[in-house]
Amino acid sequence: MTRVGPGTPMGTVMRQYWIPACASSEIAADGAPLRLMLLGEKLLAFRDSEGRVGVMDHRCPHRCASLFFGRNEKGGIRCVYHGWKFDVNGKCLDMPNVSEADAAKFQPRVHAKVYRTAERAGVVWVYMGERETPPPLPCIEATMLPDAELRVTLTQRECNWLQALEGDIDTSHFGFLHVGSVADEDVDATNMHSVAVTKRAPDFKVTDTDWGTMAGAYRPSADGEGLYWRICQYIFPFWALFPDGTFSDNVTANAWVPMDDSHTMVINFAWVKRTQPLRTTVDGNTIAGLEFRHNFLPNSSDWFGRWKLAQNAENDYEVDRTAQNEVSFTGVTGITLQDQYITESMGDIVDRSNEHLVTSDLMIMQTRKRIIKAARALQDAGTMPPGVDDPEIVNGARGGAYNAPADADWMEEYQAQLAAAIGPARG
Repeated sequence: MTRVGPGTPMGTVMRQYWIPACASSEIAADGAPLRLMLLGEKLLAFRDSEGRVGVMDHRCPHRCASLFFGRNEKGGIRCVYHGWKFDVNGKCLDMPNVSEADAAKFQPRVHAKVYRTAERAGVVWVYMGERETPPPLPCIEATMLPDAELRVTLTQRECNWLQALEGDIDTSHFGFLHVGSVADEDVDATNMHSVAVTKRAPDFKVTDTDWGTMAGAYRPSADGEGLYWRICQYIFPFWALFPDGTFSDNVTANAWVPMDDSHTMVINFAWVKRTQPLRTTVDGNTIAGLEFRHNFLPNSSDWFGRWKLAQNAENDYEVDRTAQNEVSFTGVTGITLQDQYITESMGDIVDRSNEHLVTSDLMIMQTRKRIIKAARALQDAGTMPPGVDDPEIVNGARGGAYNAPADADWMEEYQAQLAAAIGPARG
C-alpha cells in the first residue's frame, strides 16, 4: 500500500487515474520550469508560449542532463547542454549541434518522455498511465466548483501518503488532538457539534462503497432526541472527504498525492461558502490551538522544496509546552499542523506491526482491506479499480456532520441528507 514507484502494485493503481500535481499558478508561460516529484518520478513541469502545460521526465533524452536548467522559449524547452529542444508533447523540435542531414534522420526518432496534462480548478492534472486515451477527470464535487467559489491549498507532509490520509478518516481523534483541552461546560450545548467534545468515544458503522469506503461515527445528539453522525469517505486512489463541517454545505476534499514513498502533497479543494463548526467556546473565544495558522517557508527549487510549513520536525513544530499544560491539549497551533506533526511523528512509513487496532479504527481497517483488494485485482486480473472509467459514481459522496432520528437506517438517512444538501451543483 505504501510503495508508489513505477511497477509497484499501488503505484500501478494510482497511475490509472488523473493526479492533481501542482497549482496552475506555479508555472508561467515561458517562465522557469518546475521540479515536480510525483509517484517517485522526477519530472519537470513548464508552460509554453501558448500557455500549454508540459510534464516530462526531467532528463534530456540526448545525454540525460536535467532540463530543469533548460531555456523555456518559443514553444518548447531547450536543453542548455547541446541545444536540443522539445515541445509539451515530447517532440524534438531542434537538434542544432548536428548537421541538417543528421537532424533530419534522428529528430523524428527522439521523443522526451511526457505525460498527458489537463487543467481544472486552478490545478494541473497529470495522467501517468499507459492508455492511449486517458480516462475522464474525476467528478469529486469539490474539484468541480466554479473558480470564484473555490479555494485550493497545497501543503507538503514528510511521511507516507497512507498514514497521512488515514488521519482524515479517523474521526475519533478530533475530540483529543484538536479539542482535547475543552471541557464540557466550555461548549454551547445547543450547538449540535458540541457532542464531539462532550462524548469523545463514538460508535461506528463502516461499509464499502462504489468509490471506496465510508464510515459513520455516531453518538447521542446534543438535544438528546436522536443521533449525531460524522460521515467520512475514502475515494480511490487517495482522496478523503472529512467530517469537519456541517453536512449540508461541507463541499471539500483532500487529495493525498504521493510525491514518493515518504513525501506527500495534500491538495485541499474547498467551497468558500462552507461553514466550519465548533471553533469557539461558549463565550465566543476561539478554542485554544484552533487558531488558523498556515506559515509556509519560501518555496525553493529543490525536489521537495514546495509548500512546506515553517513549523516542522527540525524545530519540533514549535510546540509550546506551557500552552500544552495550561490552555491547549497539544501546545501546537492549527488543525493542519496538529494533524501533520502527529502523522510525521510516526516516521516516514509507519511500522504497522506495532499497532494495536480497536473498534474506533474500523474505518482504517476497512479502507486498508479495500485498497489491497483493488490492487490485487488489478495485478492478477487486470480489473480496473473503482472510478477509473466511471468517475461519476462519486456524485453520491460527501463528508460532514448531521443529526438524525435514532431509529433511522444509517445508509437511508445518509441518502436523505445528501438529497437535502446544498452546494454549487445542488442549489
